[in-house]
Amino acid sequence: MRTELTLDGLPVEGILPPEVRGAFFRAVPDPAFPPKFADDHTLSGDGMISRVRFNADGTADYAIRFVETARHKAEREVGRARFGKYRNPFTDDADVAGVDRTVANTTPVWHAGRLLMTKEDGRPYRIDPHTLDTLGSFDFDGLLKSETMTAHVRIDPDSGDLYFYGYEADGLASTKIAYARVGADGELKSEQWFDAPYCAMMHDFTITKNWALFPVYPTTADLDRMKAGGEHWHHQQGLDSWLGVMPRDGDVKDIKWFKGPKGVYCYHMMNAWEDEAGLLHFDQCLSSSNAFAFIREPAGLFLQPWEITGGLTRWTVDPHGPAGMVEETVIGPPGDFPIIPAKSQGRPYKTAWMLTMNPERQGPPVMGGPVLGMFDMLVRLDGMDTASPQVTQALPMQPGWCYNEPVHVPATAGHDGWLVMMVDHQIGEDAFEHFAWVVDAGNLAAGPVATVKIPTRLRPQVHGWWVPQAQLDAVA
Repeated sequence: MRTELTLDGLPVEGILPPEVRGAFFRAVPDPAFPPKFADDHTLSGDGMISRVRFNADGTADYAIRFVETARHKAEREVGRARFGKYRNPFTDDADVAGVDRTVANTTPVWHAGRLLMTKEDGRPYRIDPHTLDTLGSFDFDGLLKSETMTAHVRIDPDSGDLYFYGYEADGLASTKIAYARVGADGELKSEQWFDAPYCAMMHDFTITKNWALFPVYPTTADLDRMKAGGEHWHHQQGLDSWLGVMPRDGDVKDIKWFKGPKGVYCYHMMNAWEDEAGLLHFDQCLSSSNAFAFIREPAGLFLQPWEITGGLTRWTVDPHGPAGMVEETVIGPPGDFPIIPAKSQGRPYKTAWMLTMNPERQGPPVMGGPVLGMFDMLVRLDGMDTASPQVTQALPMQPGWCYNEPVHVPATAGHDGWLVMMVDHQIGEDAFEHFAWVVDAGNLAAGPVATVKIPTRLRPQVHGWWVPQAQLDAVA
């Protein structure tokens, strides 16, 4: 769309809950110029930071801006694309060699009064949460040595410390992983490095009260392949997966590697937690192969979407015993974008939400987003701290409607909170309308309690983050 704009005073239909006062930040990939290669993937799109702000007067504002990365500036200088294939600098124009090529398009992260736009192939960019201006590449005041920072972080609900990692930490196709902790004050407290079993796309990880868990799935990189102009990633269906487990605030030398099944892949984890016996349970949206065709097919894996199976899956290991095989149990439906309350991070938890496909759908899905098919049903699961969680509520969409990833907004004690999300409605071959929805997390079937129509064409988001108004007000 390549559109930067601000829309203030949008009307809210319904009743906006008092807790929903603040900003819903979203990461939206959008190429500022036609890509250098026609088959370039959505994930190469320049990062845009989008914000839906819910105001005290019951209105909402919408704004979106490009993240002014070094890459975006370099292309804007000449008015055309200069960077080539997804995460392959050997396909770039020669005169941009050495330019930071991250597009910062995956997750807005809020911590210690900072808003960071992240993508796992580089360091984040800091954003002014009030103006959406880009403040520059961010390396924690020069302390971060890793060249990369994951787009998925974990914040301990008790200490307020933020945990993250970076893979390919010292360069392309490297096995080096940097594991870092940032204090509640925003200062980088520690950074330790270790080696993964092989260089893999490690998109997400989890923590518990006492442990950090690093899943490794067989989507692998090869430097010679990239130098020859090939894809950064190939999925290797016959290769083992692994789960690295180490003391969360301990030494990386104590990491243990538990072996998982061959060929599987997961982009997003729901949570990890310890039971009373000390066992670790790791809940993830696992698939039988990588979801992206542009990663499978160059490796010779030509699969139809319906041939990829999976579901919400639990891996259980004993971190106190010897490293062996993970114990695997399917505990929920296939889908993605799992959501838990922030207070449940790394703890035994009862309730969660996720997006899936309506098994009773009456037509094709809305096409769009990174994996082409958009989700059309929101579900709630209860009993997550048991061996047999159950889907207890669902909010299916009518044909032509679809969800983007929701965020959870906490509410007063005794209430399950609210889910805030963008939804899309296809009304023609290339025509859409878009809404922000607020849904009661404890009563999905009631539908949205408040809606805001966004009167402009939008692109699908990747991930989002909720920031309460009080925290925004505390930042100059």
